[in-house]
Amino acid sequence: MARTKRDATLENRTNRLELPAGTRHWVSAGSGLALGYRRTVEGFGMWQGRRRLKEKYQFSTFGEADDFKKADGDTVLDYFQAYDKARQWSAVLTQEAHNPSAHAEKTYTVRKAAEDYLAWFKDHRKGYKETHLNIHAHILPTFGDVLVSELKTVSIKAWLNKLASTPARKRTGKGKKMAFRDAPKSENDKRARKSSANRSLTILKAILNRAFQDERVTDDTAWRRVKPFENADEPITRFLTEAECSRLINTSPTDFRALLKAGLFTGARYTELTTLKAKNVNIDTGNVYIEPSKSGKGRHIPLSEQGLDFFKTACAGRTGEKLVFNKKDKTAWGRNHHARLLLEACKKAKIKPAIGFHDLRHTYASLLAQAGADLLTISKLLGHADTRITSRHYAHLCDKTMANAVNKFLPSFGHISENKVTAIR
Repeated sequence: MARTKRDATLENRTNRLELPAGTRHWVSAGSGLALGYRRTVEGFGMWQGRRRLKEKYQFSTFGEADDFKKADGDTVLDYFQAYDKARQWSAVLTQEAHNPSAHAEKTYTVRKAAEDYLAWFKDHRKGYKETHLNIHAHILPTFGDVLVSELKTVSIKAWLNKLASTPARKRTGKGKKMAFRDAPKSENDKRARKSSANRSLTILKAILNRAFQDERVTDDTAWRRVKPFENADEPITRFLTEAECSRLINTSPTDFRALLKAGLFTGARYTELTTLKAKNVNIDTGNVYIEPSKSGKGRHIPLSEQGLDFFKTACAGRTGEKLVFNKKDKTAWGRNHHARLLLEACKKAKIKPAIGFHDLRHTYASLLAQAGADLLTISKLLGHADTRITSRHYAHLCDKTMANAVNKFLPSFGHISENKVTAIR
């Protein structure tokens, strides 16, 4: 370390006390660096540092001078201790100038990382609203003010376990206290909560990985060690039989009945259908074009003969930008406008448990799988970004090998069927 520059005025407390109050006395402590002493109006002195960086000056106060108190090397400093503080301060500034991420780590919180991630997400991904809500509901309350560089594996694991054991939130009106559903009791309820916790973990990791990629932090070990719950996303695919579909349609109001039929004929999502424009239904080719949505890619869905006939009727008198489906009052379908109608239709059609609109999509794919359609075809029709998603839900329906083997090779064990109707396999 460079030698301390001697200064008779500042080294001696008697000489310092002779300096006029309010003025500063500076001594060079290196290139662009100076140590200063200033007497306050109260009479005691303070040590300060001044560093020149290009055309700007940076200042810092190190502590009180030992004019009336004994130096402790911390809050009260003699000249030599203050000189060392100035050199250390300058070294830190130099390091931060050459390595901005070192400074960023000391100020970059999970909240700021989430803001940066959402700004990127809005321009590059779909489902911004759901992601935004998840972050503010499950991530920021726990980690918002924590520095990303100070996140610990044990803390993230504890948060994940707590999410999995906490009851699901209910839809709550603005200004009202958050309400929760019953605590998970059955194995399926517990699996569902673990699956929900895994989704939040995926979002948290995405936020932190982007911070790491942007060099906001230098280590990603803390969250890389945290693994999601296993077997939490085992699909429980709910789909209707053809008879149940007919009952559901027949018990629904006319305007909603059209949406149900469209879902069964196309396998499209609710929002894809409620935003479907007449220009995207090609009667000549028998195709419906779904504009880029959740997967970020558009897709063409061929229609069956009956499906084409349905869409001819649905599109009659509609062209260009006009919506294919509207409510009976001619207004557009909103986000949850279908929920109560579907619940009532299920009740009248004696479908238990009641289904969600997304289950029509499962029904479309499941009926195709049972009829012999391969997974790749189903994946393209559904617009899945990865065939593994399709496989998880429908592979068991597509695979006829096991069923054929049982039917062909297993003996009758002396059983004589009393039914005259042969079961379809």
